Amino acid sequence: MSENLHLVCPHCAAVNRIPAAKLGDAPNCGQCKQALFTGEPLELSAANFDRHISRNDLPVVVDFWAPWCGPCRTMAPTFHQAAIDLEPYARLVKVNTEAEQQLAARFNIRSIPTLAVFLNGREIARQSGALDLGSLKRWLQPYLYKS
Repeated sequence: MSENLHLVCPHCAAVNRIPAAKLGDAPNCGQCKQALFTGEPLELSAANFDRHISRNDLPVVVDFWAPWCGPCRTMAPTFHQAAIDLEPYARLVKVNTEAEQQLAARFNIRSIPTLAVFLNGREIARQSGALDLGSLKRWLQPYLYKS
């Protein structure tokens, strides 16, 4: 990785350049001045998905889910805790496949929940089915940003 990282603001979608050494210092967006890490998964839509996937230098972990899915609802608190625990080494986001059917089709989501890890705009890993927190962290460990 380079000395500077590009991070998309979860509030205004501005691309920020942050020194890698300052990643753990709770950086704020240069445009809207809000925190770049919120400790919560970010809800993405078709309108902002590509920007967050392709412009973040951190791995982006996508939870493809739907509100009617029991395992998805069961896993939601686990995914939220993972966002708290794994930031700033990854960006965790959610895509509601019921509302964003074109994204689900584009990524060939056949079952939910499905987790996918993206780096530099490319999918590098995928896992289907609900995971407990320990299993989720172990699965993500090889993909987390390491300074």
